Amino acid sequence: MPHVPTSDGRPPWRATVLTLFPEMFPGPLGLSLAGQALQAGLWSLRTVPIREFGLGRHRTVDDAPAGGGAGMVMRADVLAAAIDHARAEDPDAPLIYLSPRGERFDQALARELAAGPGVLLAAGRFEGIDERVIAARGMREVSIGDYVLSGGELAAMVLIDACVRLLPGVVGAADSLAEESFEAGLLEHPHYTRPREWEGRQIPEVLLSGDHKKIAAWRRKQAERLTAERRPDLVSRPKRRPSPK
Repeated sequence: MPHVPTSDGRPPWRATVLTLFPEMFPGPLGLSLAGQALQAGLWSLRTVPIREFGLGRHRTVDDAPAGGGAGMVMRADVLAAAIDHARAEDPDAPLIYLSPRGERFDQALARELAAGPGVLLAAGRFEGIDERVIAARGMREVSIGDYVLSGGELAAMVLIDACVRLLPGVVGAADSLAEESFEAGLLEHPHYTRPREWEGRQIPEVLLSGDHKKIAAWRRKQAERLTAERRPDLVSRPKRRPSPK
C-alpha cells in the first residue's frame, strides 16, 4: 500500500489501535472515503493485539477487581507492555484511552488530533483497565458520548473516522468541511435537492433565487435556529482553544 507524504513532507497520519479484537478492523474504516484514503496511502492503520502480551499459557489479560465487585479488569502490566510496544513505533502520537468518563470528543478535538502525527488508541474491555496504567503511561481519556459500549473498538472507529475525513485530500471539496455541523459552533443548516416539489413539500424559494448573499443569510439563520432548538448547550459552551504547537 502506498504512503503519501503530507504537503510539508511528514509521514501520513497513522492510527494505531490496541485491542483484544484486531479482526474488527478496518471494518467500516475500510469503506467509503476513509477506505479509499487508506488504500491511497493518505493515512495508515495498525492494530496491536493485546492478547499477545497476556500472561501464561492462556495469555491472560484480566483479573478480578481489587476490593471485590462484578466483572473483570484489564491488568496494568499486560496493557503497559502492549502500550510500550506500540509506542516504540509511534513515540509522538498521543495515547488515548476510550472511556465513558473521559473528556467529550467533539469536532475541535478531531481537528486537533488530525493536525498531529496520528493517534494511539487503547480499546478497553470488561469493567475497564487498571487505573495505574492510565497514570503511569499518561493516557488521555476521551469519551464519544454519555453511554456505555461493550468495548472501545467502536469508539476508536468513530474517533478515527472523524479525524481521517479532515486530512488533506480525503474529502474532495474542502468547502463542504467548512460548512458542516459544529465547525462554526452551530448545527448544519437543512439541505434540499431535486425534485423541486416532493409529496406537496417545496424547496424554500430563497434557495432557488440565485442570490448567494440571501442564500448564505438564510442558511446561517436556519443553523442558528436549529442549534438553539436542539443543542442550546452549544450556544453557551466555551470555544475550545487550539493546542499550542
